[in-house]
Amino acid sequence: MRVFIAFDGLCEPFDILPGQTVQEVKQMIKDAFHIQISDDRQGRRFLELQYAGGVLRDDWVLADVGITVCSTIKCFLKEEDKPALYVYNAVTNERVPVMGGVYLMSTTVSRLKTIMSLKCGFPVSVFCLRTLEGKDMYNCNILSDYKLDLGSTIRMDVWDGWKEFLNACVLGHKQKVQCYLSKEDAVLRYQQRVALYLAAYFGHLELAEWLQKRGVRADEAIGVHPYREWCSETDHPDTAKCAIHAAAEAGQLLLLKAFISHNILCLQCQNPMGQTPLRICIQQRHKDCVLYLVMKMWSLVSFPKISLPMSVYIKVKRWLFTAQKAKSAAKNLRWLPVFKTRVGDPLVVDGFTEPKMRSRGLSRLYQDSWNKIMRTCNYPGTQNGQTLASTVLKLHASSKRENTGQANILPPLNKTAKPTVKRSKVEGTSTPGILEYNRMAQVPLPPIANNCNSFPRHLAVPQAAFLLNSSLESFSKHTGKTPRENAIYCLGLASQFKEKPWLQQLDMARMLAKKTVYSL
Repeated sequence: MRVFIAFDGLCEPFDILPGQTVQEVKQMIKDAFHIQISDDRQGRRFLELQYAGGVLRDDWVLADVGITVCSTIKCFLKEEDKPALYVYNAVTNERVPVMGGVYLMSTTVSRLKTIMSLKCGFPVSVFCLRTLEGKDMYNCNILSDYKLDLGSTIRMDVWDGWKEFLNACVLGHKQKVQCYLSKEDAVLRYQQRVALYLAAYFGHLELAEWLQKRGVRADEAIGVHPYREWCSETDHPDTAKCAIHAAAEAGQLLLLKAFISHNILCLQCQNPMGQTPLRICIQQRHKDCVLYLVMKMWSLVSFPKISLPMSVYIKVKRWLFTAQKAKSAAKNLRWLPVFKTRVGDPLVVDGFTEPKMRSRGLSRLYQDSWNKIMRTCNYPGTQNGQTLASTVLKLHASSKRENTGQANILPPLNKTAKPTVKRSKVEGTSTPGILEYNRMAQVPLPPIANNCNSFPRHLAVPQAAFLLNSSLESFSKHTGKTPRENAIYCLGLASQFKEKPWLQQLDMARMLAKKTVYSL
């Protein structure tokens, strides 16, 4: 089969064998045009073939994607810089690339935490960085002090017991966020500020409105965890950022409108660099946000007998807020400075106390606490452990009866029943999920039908169902995807060839799905 390759203003014919892949065609183009391809730590130069607006993958056969005789394939020489570092996010199980050259290794850990906060949306006081060997990375140190090479991977860990809470904030599930809030007042207030910050970054309007109704302000600094309150003066400067700054950096126009309509002081709220939300949106080139903020800044606030510019109105509003705050403090007889923590509260100091940022989930945290109780009470055996558990339950029931004045009878412990814990076999894999396939695919699939009448009449329904289930399990075992997920994935790939009609895209998806089955 003869095809034409267009490269750098030239168009040359190439004779392609039926079974040749795109990788072999690239090698032919490289030898014909004398192209230098490199792949090192700094970056790589590679060839990219495009047909009908879509990029051809290296393992594809040209005949499988509908390329006919005398077709023209475009060839491009691209250069790509490799990331200087990779940061593994323990919450989302993502491997985030950090671009930069050798100069990145001469920056401080504090600067790297700022970059990761902009990429992931997490406040800097929520996470810490450490090497894969478990060595903590402190803000004042330089990255080269930890002997990191280009392309190395470091780990981003969060507070113990916060993994589920941060996942709920990233997804915007208000009910789950309510379930995972702490019972301690100081930690609860800090978690609410963090949740509002994440809602502003990811654009979760419902969660942000609920938090604002709870009294959380968008112009209030995130601050540090109450366990690190005694070290707040020497902590990261980005702890002074607010939720309004996160919305401005991410370009979330709806969140900006919600914050400003709820509290007009957000217009002049400054970040640690002295930048207002308008300045941040100009720097990040968010055009719609800039137009809205400029319109609000240059508007007039009308009263029955006077109209004030917005800048003057904000100054008056800030003065009134400060006066009301001082009045409420005097009313409550709080003449002494109010501290967020007290003597006796837990304290975390870098390098001196036991680290509490290991990204351990709630189940792991409770299991460790239970094992610690078992070791303290000298109950290594299963039988003694069951006795200890029953004793704890009895004490809990008796204390509850004393408090409520009612007789609460707990159900007996079932010694034969064993709790089953389901664990995922593969953790942190890069295989795209069903939601990503739905985003890629532009062709909707019909709903899943559970109809047994589609089997042939000469086959018994149980036998046909057994054969079908066994084949589906075999397919999912070898490919890691269900047949439906594989169909969505193939449709997503075929929809990238935008210059082809829809029916040809559908034929291409069917061919790719068949090849997936044949290659097993």
